[in-house]
This record gives sequence, C-alpha cells and structure tokens, in this order.
Amino acid sequence: MPKTKFQEVIFTILMVMVMVYAMVVYNIAFDKGEMSNQIFLLAFHEFPIMVAAGFILELLVVGRIVPGLAFRIVTPGKDRPIAVILVISALTVCFMCPIMSFIATVLFQGVNSDLIVNWLQISVRNFPMALCWQIFYAGPLVRWIFGKIFRQGRERATAPAA
Repeated sequence: MPKTKFQEVIFTILMVMVMVYAMVVYNIAFDKGEMSNQIFLLAFHEFPIMVAAGFILELLVVGRIVPGLAFRIVTPGKDRPIAVILVISALTVCFMCPIMSFIATVLFQGVNSDLIVNWLQISVRNFPMALCWQIFYAGPLVRWIFGKIFRQGRERATAPAA
C-alpha cells in the first residue's frame, strides 16, 4: 500500500487505469449486445477522458472521504489487512461507481429529460461489475504491480554498496 504522496499518485493512476478500461469495455459490450475483439480497441476512444475524470475524482474527492469512513469500520494495525483492504475497496466503489456512471451518462448520452433515469440504470448495471472487478481482479493486480515497482526501489535503497 502507498506510504508517500508520490506512491499514492502512482497507485491511483494504476488503479484508475485498470478499473476504467474494464468498465469501458463492459459498457461498450453491453451497449452493442455482444463481446468482440473490436470492443477492446473501441474502449481506447473513451479511455483518456474517463481516466482523467476518475483520477481527479479519486485523488481530490473520493480518496479523501473513503479513509475516514473506512476507519470507522476497521482499524489498520488492529484488524486483519484483508478486512481493511475490502472495506476501502467496497467504499471506493460505492462512491466512484455512481459518480463515474453520471459522468459517462452526461458525456456519452448527453443532458436530456432522461438523464436521471439513464444514470440510475447505468449505475445499477455497473455496480455489481465494478465491485467484483475491484475486489477479485483490479485490486489484487494493482497491489501486485505496485508491490513489484516499489519493492525494487526498497531493495535498491537497502542493498549494500559494492
């Protein structure tokens, strides 16, 4: 887990990229009614704007709210690390999914009289996927990648001089 502000930014970038790409692929496949190889490429059209939105939202808003709420439920150092991870992950999805779904609804369906019902429908459709993807795939993958990146840095810093 991140220990410095720099590490927090790197972790957030990695997590946002993995989550956004998967959710964009999911939504395009859902809208097209099928999954195909083309969808993996089509996702890159929406990817930049949604990554930017997700990064800003996570770093400046959600990332500041979630720890306070999570640490009312679990205590790092007292509760098992997996419990802390699961609570933080679940709460992050609880905030990010509806907000990112709203942003996507406005950007890709426009502002019209059906905005609220479209947003609610997309949020309800996205939430189970986002929660499962975060807990079972994105979270473990990003924590593994992050650990590899920053473990190498720690090993270099603690390695004896030759």
